[in-house]
Amino acid sequence: MMKIDKDKLIIGAAGPVLALVTSFVLTVLVLLATGLDPIEPIRLMIENAGYSDVQVLIVNQTGIYYLAALAVAIGFRMNLFNIGVEGQYRLAAMVSALVGAAVDLPGPLHILLIVIVAIATGAIWAGIAGILKTTRGVSEVVSTIMLNAITTSLVAWLILPKNFGVQPAGSNDLTTGQIAESGWFPGIDMGDGGQIYGFTFVALALGVVYWFVLNRTRFGFDLRATGESESAAQASGVDAKKMILTAMLISGGLAGLAGMPILLGESHTYSLAFPVNVGFTAITVALLGRNHPVGILFSALLFAFLDKASSNLDVSGYPKEITQIMQGIIVIAVVVSYELVRRYGTRRQQQKVGEELAAGGAIKTDKEVSA
Repeated sequence: MMKIDKDKLIIGAAGPVLALVTSFVLTVLVLLATGLDPIEPIRLMIENAGYSDVQVLIVNQTGIYYLAALAVAIGFRMNLFNIGVEGQYRLAAMVSALVGAAVDLPGPLHILLIVIVAIATGAIWAGIAGILKTTRGVSEVVSTIMLNAITTSLVAWLILPKNFGVQPAGSNDLTTGQIAESGWFPGIDMGDGGQIYGFTFVALALGVVYWFVLNRTRFGFDLRATGESESAAQASGVDAKKMILTAMLISGGLAGLAGMPILLGESHTYSLAFPVNVGFTAITVALLGRNHPVGILFSALLFAFLDKASSNLDVSGYPKEITQIMQGIIVIAVVVSYELVRRYGTRRQQQKVGEELAAGGAIKTDKEVSA
């Protein structure tokens, strides 16, 4: 029977719990300082989450955040900060939407083509940062931030009607054209609540794959070892530069998939109304979930709840920006609480080692006495 390390389990849970409690307390203080009831908005959000349509929205948004956060987590496990998930997600969604609208194939092949294009686009865009880091030593933080800015301009140029965009009659919106029904990913009809994106379940399956590859394969071990110490990994025969580039490609590929739930399940086109800031939110989701697929799932669910259950707070006289305040505070709380927990864990580990050494010394002394 596998022995459970209680200290490790407690320390692992302490970071997220402390971050959430701290963010809740600080949000309450902010609301009190502005003269608002600090409990009523939370009660309203919980009440809204009881409606079936809001529940469907939360589940669908969870799948989107989950995919994007897995992309961020892959980078974190390699000690890489892929801030470019936002750009990779948006560019992949647009390019795959363009390709999907331009072809007409049998259902499974049409969907497969769109998904492959999304993965390839995201991987190529992230690969640029990977190549710059492995060949020129450019920080992935700097390069991915710049690539995000380039993505914004590139998408704006590509979607112009004179290039690849389509402007529906009587509308100011710009789209990439409608994907034929053969390229729609089937979902689960929830009646009046709407439809759960079918790709949400693909996202959950990828979480299982993420866990298995990182924890049960040689590749996952090499990836984690390189993230812990690049020099030590090289000394053991691992090509650190190759692992860095591979991790960036995989991270970008997963980021490219983040747009598939809504593209294949609802919008069937890329437009100016396509969700933004998914990649940036995913950074917090991955941090709060401690890069573990189960932790990321609950973290994604929390952020989806904050997004969708707060949609009508303004009707009751409360600004919807309350949730943005909570999310911002969570970011700060995560960083601070994890550092505090890390320091506690280090001290606890040192204490245990000291106790074991002392116990060993006592046993040796007893033997010497008996001799």
